[in-house]
Amino acid sequence: MLTALAPLAAVVGSSAIVLLIGLCTVLAVLATTEDQPRLVLPGAVVLVIGGIGVAADQPLVAAEAQLAAGIALAALGVAGGGPAAALVLRAATRGGSPGRNGGILVGDEPGREVLRGGTTIGFLERIVVIAAAVLGRWELLAALIAVKGLGRFRDLDAGAATERFIIGTLVSLIWAGAAGAIIALA
Repeated sequence: MLTALAPLAAVVGSSAIVLLIGLCTVLAVLATTEDQPRLVLPGAVVLVIGGIGVAADQPLVAAEAQLAAGIALAALGVAGGGPAAALVLRAATRGGSPGRNGGILVGDEPGREVLRGGTTIGFLERIVVIAAAVLGRWELLAALIAVKGLGRFRDLDAGAATERFIIGTLVSLIWAGAAGAIIALA
């Protein structure tokens, strides 16, 4: 009797994991819209647990739920990188306020704001990172980093902007890379 229930238990457990990942994705979206980056911390726990499961070669979801889990992880990878970067940047900079458009205010010109549009660029870069990991096309990452660096070159003349750019980009890429790696290796 118990062996007959094993497939049902696997599907129920897998569904719970997919729902948990979905909840973490919703929290990541709220972290962005409500400017509460700490809401992304449950998503970080999910990525760590997923990474441990992949490293231990223990599938956390049944084969029937892998597509749904992959889609949920991709959504978490895209949505969570921005709040994760904001959380790390707040810890690293301890102060400094963003400009009206979400950029960085630099001191050489009053009201000069650089690195605007980082949120949109971040979403797009995380999509590319996850796609590159899933497809195993690592050259896409090299192209992404080169394009991003060249595109922001003029804005990086201020020391604070350079540090924030590097920190934010690395956190965003690591977050998306973790999600993409779990999807690809699971």
